[in-house]
Amino acid sequence: MIRIPEVAKRLVVGRALRSSELGQTLLPKRVALPIFASDPLSSVAYATQEVLLVLTLGGMAYVHFTPWIAAAVVALMTVVVLSYQQVVRAYPSGGGSYEVVSANLGENAGLVVGAALLVDYVMTVAVSVASGVDNIISAVPHLHAQRVPMALGFVALLAVVNLRGVRESGRAFAAPTYLFVSGVLIMIATGLFRYLVADAPVAESASYGIRPQEGDAQLTGVALVLLVLRAFSNGCTALTGVEAISNGVPAFRKPKSHNAAITLAAMGLIAVTMFVGVTTLAIVAKVHIADDACRLTGLGQDCSAYQQRTVIAQIAAAVFGGESSFGFYYIQAATALVLILAANTAFNGFPLLSSILAQRRYLPRQLHSRGDRLAFSNGIVALAVTAGLLLWGFEASVTALIHLYILGVFTSFTLSQTGMVRHWNQALSTESDPALRRRHRVARAINAVGAVFTGLVLVVVLFTKFLDGAWLAVLAAGVLWLLMRAIRMRYDRTAAELTSTDPHTDLTPPSRVLAIVLVSNVHKPTLRALAYARASKPDRLEALTVAVDHDETRALEEQWQRLGIDVPLKVLDSPYREVTRPVVDYVRSLGRESTRDMVGVYIPEYVVGRWWENLLHNQSALRIKARLRFTAGVMVISVPWQLLSSARADHHGARAPGSVRRGEPPS
Repeated sequence: MIRIPEVAKRLVVGRALRSSELGQTLLPKRVALPIFASDPLSSVAYATQEVLLVLTLGGMAYVHFTPWIAAAVVALMTVVVLSYQQVVRAYPSGGGSYEVVSANLGENAGLVVGAALLVDYVMTVAVSVASGVDNIISAVPHLHAQRVPMALGFVALLAVVNLRGVRESGRAFAAPTYLFVSGVLIMIATGLFRYLVADAPVAESASYGIRPQEGDAQLTGVALVLLVLRAFSNGCTALTGVEAISNGVPAFRKPKSHNAAITLAAMGLIAVTMFVGVTTLAIVAKVHIADDACRLTGLGQDCSAYQQRTVIAQIAAAVFGGESSFGFYYIQAATALVLILAANTAFNGFPLLSSILAQRRYLPRQLHSRGDRLAFSNGIVALAVTAGLLLWGFEASVTALIHLYILGVFTSFTLSQTGMVRHWNQALSTESDPALRRRHRVARAINAVGAVFTGLVLVVVLFTKFLDGAWLAVLAAGVLWLLMRAIRMRYDRTAAELTSTDPHTDLTPPSRVLAIVLVSNVHKPTLRALAYARASKPDRLEALTVAVDHDETRALEEQWQRLGIDVPLKVLDSPYREVTRPVVDYVRSLGRESTRDMVGVYIPEYVVGRWWENLLHNQSALRIKARLRFTAGVMVISVPWQLLSSARADHHGARAPGSVRRGEPPS
């Protein structure tokens, strides 16, 4: 008989892998790049747009700041990439920023980074998917009403692919990422060539003007500085995901640190090239975009019905000859796909980080367990559910979600670079080799510059985005930090409670063992429970029944005596027809006779093969077990009796999810 749930799981997830096959899932650099760097590479699609959206709040007069802001973003990305190359070489065990900060600044600071990154990974999924849906809508505007269902569907698809394992997701996502990178580079080269031959591309919005937002027409002094800083903080979305490679070093082939550092450098070079190229073309093509279409002038139509295309869509149309050209649709399709797949960076980073935190008892232990495909399945599911709820709550709007973004990643950047400075200080204090000391000083200088720059950006981001919604990300990270501390305290208390201080005392046997067999009828399950209880050779053995119906109880006593069962049968009166309370009260009274006595309660239970049969059997047994679990000195022993339906189910190969991973043999 085919079990539909098991077959469906195998079709979706694939065959289970042995733990010894973990080495086969390690990644070469060409596959690791799209897996861990799809987020920073794909952010090219919207980073320039986010800069322009802020600058045009003051109207067209402030767009000339775009090149300077782009230069600052590029400088910052260069510093961050160089800094994280030091991290992957110094801490190749994974954990990235969390590992660095915990080792050098203390566990509490490490938890700040951990909480901030976990929140940021959720935001990465939400923003990437929402932005990808935006680009699909740019190409097919009538899909606007389906924004939220589309976003939730893409999150579910990403979760399923990642549940199949890291290597599987790499194979699935490598081609779209490389297609996007090559398409954007071709678009940049074509656009710049046209500019050099005096045939510069012109965007569809080039003829539009932009009215300043009310009160922003003449910005000077502090207001102007704030506008530029806000635009810069939005442009820093291009840096999100850079730290993912440092978290995923264990997933690389050997030499792990070397391969991770090369992949990081390649990611930085490609991302910088694309960001500079897209920003240059946006300026050359005179792309005009506003947060509200009704601030555009010269539209010639109802602004409320006008759907603005994204910056990269306008550039593609201008470079390749219009919105009906192959190049336009190629860029739109590749951009939408890679933006959605950019969330895969988080689907690799979040489970890895949550696994490390769970291993250190700051998150539930289940997050450290690998699934059938050797992926951290519970972390993948948790990320998908959380991001899905966020997309649903914010209606998959990039504008609404972007303000919650990048705060966590710059918290991670700043603290990790500060931790690396301390790491190199400690290394210099013990190193005597002049060549190594010079190398350590250079590395320390790089990390110190990185700490200063990212710290300044963190302050800017917090200041400019806090009231726009970033406070939600701060609150979420703070709550998560408190929750992780509480989980660790709970695990520590449990460990202290369970630790044996004197094995000899704890191994001392009880003074007496009292065995009680619960009886509802004299049948095979009851007789098996009596035989098993007797085989344990207790000091005292008795059967126990509750007199709910006096006629039935009298018949039970007569049958007991007629069969000559040499175990005393005790009858508990129950005037209110309860079963659970009289049994629990009686068992507890036995335990109070002596604190060194052990009471064993044997409960016959039916094993059934169909889920609905559980509704017909074992209800009283479940209630009694649930109550007795909280009684000290009482052991509850289930004595199963397999009904015919259970034998048929076993013969047909009924297996629970994860049975292969738990080592259960096939039928």
